Amino acid sequence: MADKKIVVSKDGPYLVSGGSPLAKEVIVADDNGIPIRWEKGKKFPGQKNYALCRCGRSQDKPYCDGTHASFKFDGTETAGRKKHSEQNDPTIGPDLIMNDAEKLCAVALFCHRAGDAWHLTEKSDDPKSKETAIQEACDCPSGRLVAQDKKTGQLIEPNFEPSISIVEDMAHKVSGPLWAKGGIAIESSDGYQYETRNRVTLCRCGSSKNKPFCDGTHCSIKFNDGDEALTQ
Repeated sequence: MADKKIVVSKDGPYLVSGGSPLAKEVIVADDNGIPIRWEKGKKFPGQKNYALCRCGRSQDKPYCDGTHASFKFDGTETAGRKKHSEQNDPTIGPDLIMNDAEKLCAVALFCHRAGDAWHLTEKSDDPKSKETAIQEACDCPSGRLVAQDKKTGQLIEPNFEPSISIVEDMAHKVSGPLWAKGGIAIESSDGYQYETRNRVTLCRCGSSKNKPFCDGTHCSIKFNDGDEALTQ
């Protein structure tokens, strides 16, 4: 794991090292536009090192083609450096705790299925409500939501191998963030290492106000990386 890293270059791309596999992953929604599951998409050729677009304007997405330099992309990192636990505003239910760092929200909306993750947590003495709340938290790509067993204190995380997914969001009909999974280290352009987590989402539309992390702005600007499925 020590060699698997994403470095946020100053006003430039994400520099990926360590051979983390890259593939598309699609948010599938129901007839009401509520996300219900993840679906695997196109896999990209394996590479030890590669650069991913951070400005949103590359003509070779998801890879960087140098376009950021032509329009002087301002990639200033504005994210705070508090750990998830230091931003946490938990909901405490009878059998489950829903840890919530709202600042990290990438607006994937899995948390709104079957009610929502917070209300389900409050009803977590019901096995079905507890199960659904846990699944919603595990589907949260940014790790804003992390379920925790109230009795044991154990955090409940999906089991991810180190990898990077290019998110396509069928619920919003937009292209979403980069989804870094499995504890890949994220290093700032000034050498600071952000908290290493099982899952985080990184902005690739260029417009997040919480760079390098996604804040959901891709939805409001209708970011589209050219995926044909978004127009169907």
